Amino acid sequence: MRVLVTGGAGFIGSHVVEALRTRGHEPVVYDVRTDPGADVRDAAAVARALAGVDAVCHQAAMVGLGNGVADAPEYVSRNDLGTAVLLAAMAQAGVGRLVLAGSMVVYGEGRYTCPRHGVVRPGPRTVADLDAGRFEPRCPVCGAELSPGLVGEDAPADPRNVYAATKLAQEHLAAAWARATGGTAVSLRYHNVYGPRMPRDTPYAGVASFFRSALARGAAPRVFEDGGQRRDFVHVRDVAAANVAALEAQSAPGALTAYNTGSGEPRTVGELARALAEACGGPEPVVTGEYRLGDVRHITADSARLRAALGWRPRVEFADGVKEFARAGLGEEPAPSC
Repeated sequence: MRVLVTGGAGFIGSHVVEALRTRGHEPVVYDVRTDPGADVRDAAAVARALAGVDAVCHQAAMVGLGNGVADAPEYVSRNDLGTAVLLAAMAQAGVGRLVLAGSMVVYGEGRYTCPRHGVVRPGPRTVADLDAGRFEPRCPVCGAELSPGLVGEDAPADPRNVYAATKLAQEHLAAAWARATGGTAVSLRYHNVYGPRMPRDTPYAGVASFFRSALARGAAPRVFEDGGQRRDFVHVRDVAAANVAALEAQSAPGALTAYNTGSGEPRTVGELARALAEACGGPEPVVTGEYRLGDVRHITADSARLRAALGWRPRVEFADGVKEFARAGLGEEPAPSC
């Protein structure tokens, strides 16, 4: 299968390209890092890149927190306009198979259970609570402490920043394309991806990269809040394997299917910082109590649907992946768009 990989020179995209080659496929890299003209918003360039292609693996995006409204035009342009241009070109070229790099951010906060009211959806955390060190969301009905759980794909979408809104819009565009063309679309909702070639300490990097960059400088990782935030850290090679599995699967035509893509093993941010510090032989993490508005407290994946439908399993254990990441070099600072 000849597969166009947008963002194919980036952190995740480069691993997808390698995984495709290992499986005997022919990846075609479309990325501004290797070709400044490879912009997904350029309809003519995208049309040329789609020549002879059987499927598209769409990794290109502007990533990051995207909190400020001032960021919205650039995020929408790169993520949503770019996706719309790509889908229109796919329809014109008759390319009917798409795998989209989705994100856990579409859910907002994760799944919570109140002892009195069952499953509830707490609202965004307030500045007053965060300033006071009250980091855990409370039941919106009675104010009781909540128990976090695994979020499934059927949970309502609740994007809480500009970036999250654009990732949800990408899914809506892909679903509309699939309905209109009869194509197959899969969104892999990535959780916290880490591993070799992760971008350096930039606004576009994830928490694992921030910690790893600090340790490379001989500095202690700085952990926000109290370090108890729960996340699902999934290795980039496992994410690449999920992309290949989705491309090879017989997905339902005329619809978009979403799959959580995570390890299924919740870890805290503090646990990751300590594991990386130990693996690097660096200083112990410092828990700062600081916070970022827009961050959610807990978000962890139920990836049972992906495992059942595609036969995918994460292969890299957390301890092994962290040790490898500690030894591996970080990637170069990425361009804002892939």
